[in-house]
Amino acid sequence: MKIPLRHLTYLLLLGVLTFTLASACSLNIKHSVISSKQPTENCRIVQHATGETCISLNPQRVVTLWGGTFRTVLALGIKPIASVWIPGEPFPKHLGDKADGVENLGSEPNLERLLLLKPDLILSNTRLQNIYTQLTNIAPTVVMDLPIPLPSWQKHLEDVAKILDKEQENKQLVNAYWQRIEQLKQALGIDVASAKENRRLPMQVSVATVDQTYGIYTYGKKHPTGAVLNDIGLQRPPAQSGDFFTRSNISYENLSEIDGDVLFLSYREEAGKEALEKLQQNPLWQKLKVVQQNRVYLVDSDHWYAFDVLAMNAVIDDLFKYLVNTP
Repeated sequence: MKIPLRHLTYLLLLGVLTFTLASACSLNIKHSVISSKQPTENCRIVQHATGETCISLNPQRVVTLWGGTFRTVLALGIKPIASVWIPGEPFPKHLGDKADGVENLGSEPNLERLLLLKPDLILSNTRLQNIYTQLTNIAPTVVMDLPIPLPSWQKHLEDVAKILDKEQENKQLVNAYWQRIEQLKQALGIDVASAKENRRLPMQVSVATVDQTYGIYTYGKKHPTGAVLNDIGLQRPPAQSGDFFTRSNISYENLSEIDGDVLFLSYREEAGKEALEKLQQNPLWQKLKVVQQNRVYLVDSDHWYAFDVLAMNAVIDDLFKYLVNTP
């Protein structure tokens, strides 16, 4: 039977329309299933900077892609199997044996190595958005918000604790921090219990780091270490009392900006050590009051520049050591 050309055209168009509608329905059904994904017995939905992810109720193989997140996860009682870190550099001394056995992924995460580790949760951040899709193909990935300047250690601790369902541990860590702050205040004779007195320790505490790239820099109130000193009630030199994060490239001619009654000084890596030795040989360094009074204390930048509760406790340890227990 010969089909008229007009009818043949009609049938072809009808076929195309039917296929298109069927495909669209299929896609809509598939999209609906994905969008309505609900927690199951073995995972729960977590909201994060890039959307939502269903993660294990008890993740055992966690990978962290920022040093601050790594140390915060450790503080909450979970040991990641791997984390990004400076290649060849050991994990910070103040972590003790908490970091034993954690694989160093280097500064930039190697996706092939990450795949071989078979993680069940990846804690990434907004600075690694370019590899987010690849990370989600390896394991459930949660993206932490890392703005500039970085969030306070308390905020990051709270965010990580919420993801890992460790809110109770978060409260315990924060309460313990404030207890230590109060103990140090009492040891230093700082009375802030009375609203009328609110007296501060008269000494000025200076904090600075020597770095090959950024020169000499100081810490302002927005830096976590600056916030700790403020929580205690310690005064800062005028040049460090501003509402800033850090101030870098302080010249030798402006070394008075790091002077004070006490100076906690650190250096970054081996190149920073060389820069420190050069600074100590300069005649302008010898003119500083804190140098003449022998109140310069070399401390570890791994915790004085860090962004986590373990580091802040290590800073408090140093303050006890040098301000309370040192004659």
